[in-house]
Amino acid sequence: MTSYVALIYTPDVDWSQPEYAEGMAEYQTFGEDAASVIRGGAALYHTPTATTVRVTGGKGGDVVLSDGPYAETKEALTGFYLLECTDLDEAIRVASMIPGAWNGAVEIRPALPMTVRVPSLETSDTVTQ
Repeated sequence: MTSYVALIYTPDVDWSQPEYAEGMAEYQTFGEDAASVIRGGAALYHTPTATTVRVTGGKGGDVVLSDGPYAETKEALTGFYLLECTDLDEAIRVASMIPGAWNGAVEIRPALPMTVRVPSLETSDTVTQ
């Protein structure tokens, strides 16, 4: 199995507003239909809530913040799913079911698994997650 990230780009809306309840219901249905391959995901608040972080001068440099996303575009990154699929063809099939693909775009990227070592709360050993 391969991990893929499905990045959802749609017109920027505030999904927390009541008028978008129908759209959220479509995502709920998708989530139920694709539950066997979904490993995580989230809807993102609309772009005015974003903060962009840059470090000038490389590691240890000055942290520079700006309000909003990096670029102004017609479509914004509005959500994502982490999928575990047998191959790219399955990931494409699943991505075509995501409601954002119907009025925007879904970009699929293979995800490189990363091991994070977390100190265990019960022992002095570490746990790999």
